[in-house]
Amino acid sequence: MSDRSALTRARRWVVKIGSALLTDGGRGLHREAIADWVGQMAGLRARGIEVVLVSSGSVAEGMARLGWSSRPAEIHKLQAAAAVGQMGLVQTWETFFHQHGLRTAQVLLVHDDLSSRQRYLNARSTLKTLLEFGVVPVINENDTVATDEIRFGDNDTLGALVANLVDADVLVILTDQPGLFARDPRQDPDAPLVHHADASDEALEYMAGGSGTQLGRGGMITKVRAARIAARSGAGTVIVGGRAERVLLRVADGEELGTWLHTSEAPITARKRWLAGHLQVRGRLVLDEGAVRVLRESGRSLLPVGVREVHGEFTRGELVVCTGPDGREVAKGLVNYGAAEARRIMGLPTRRIQDELGYRDDEEMIHRDNLALC
Repeated sequence: MSDRSALTRARRWVVKIGSALLTDGGRGLHREAIADWVGQMAGLRARGIEVVLVSSGSVAEGMARLGWSSRPAEIHKLQAAAAVGQMGLVQTWETFFHQHGLRTAQVLLVHDDLSSRQRYLNARSTLKTLLEFGVVPVINENDTVATDEIRFGDNDTLGALVANLVDADVLVILTDQPGLFARDPRQDPDAPLVHHADASDEALEYMAGGSGTQLGRGGMITKVRAARIAARSGAGTVIVGGRAERVLLRVADGEELGTWLHTSEAPITARKRWLAGHLQVRGRLVLDEGAVRVLRESGRSLLPVGVREVHGEFTRGELVVCTGPDGREVAKGLVNYGAAEARRIMGLPTRRIQDELGYRDDEEMIHRDNLALC
């Protein structure tokens, strides 16, 4: 819905805080501000709201500790800075949460953790168990091992994917700006703040403009795109200035702060759209015309009998693309059998899976709940 009443009912939040806020413009961790946000998150917990924290700042804190004034370009130097900075970052969060009687857990993720179905489910189970125990997960990208090929690109995207991972109701992105403006406020001081919009509105990217600071990898454009990812899992997004007084508690009260990017998508539809656009494809299945027709017209599961070719190497639970005989993409989905098994059972009726493999885990090659049409 377009109004903010949904925020007053939200029971599970993902809160993302960027480097510019956490490190006070690069001068080391802003402990006073961190203490204030922790106090607010403790206030959310007292209201019965579960909180997952996505924290930037490891590279920026490492740079401060190492005495670097500018962000290096070399990946190994960035990884070294992340390793140094992660120590101070986690210690700081742990210290302040402990003062409120709250336990924390560090969780470091890379893209493969969410693109592999098995690792995705493991991460999901771990995070949900931590929440059941009343623990506040503190999540960051594992910059010490991530490379350009496998990184999320920015922690706004990571926050959105975590929102999907834990079935969050809302993603709150704290930034150094009051929210999203209709025009660049640096060039037009009279530009109005966008109070609410549909996350799918294409005009948002034009409003978002360019890149962020040298400390982070984001900018308003990444926040808009993150809101779209979160929307695909049914979560709304608030982009709001992190320095505003009691900002998290006021957002929870439904006060019109920042920019509220809402979604009207149903969760199951959102999940399938997320599968279609935001995981790494590991292989390809070529289907016959009958299977293509069944997927497009009936919305049913993909059975082995409809598969004619298997390309690539993938394991059970990974994402594959399904194409028709003409090579056009039909769907993407999480496959129930690895590539070697899929090659053995392709073209076979379901009743013969057991005879061919000696076991049958699933009747479907891809279940319809894990299948998204392209």
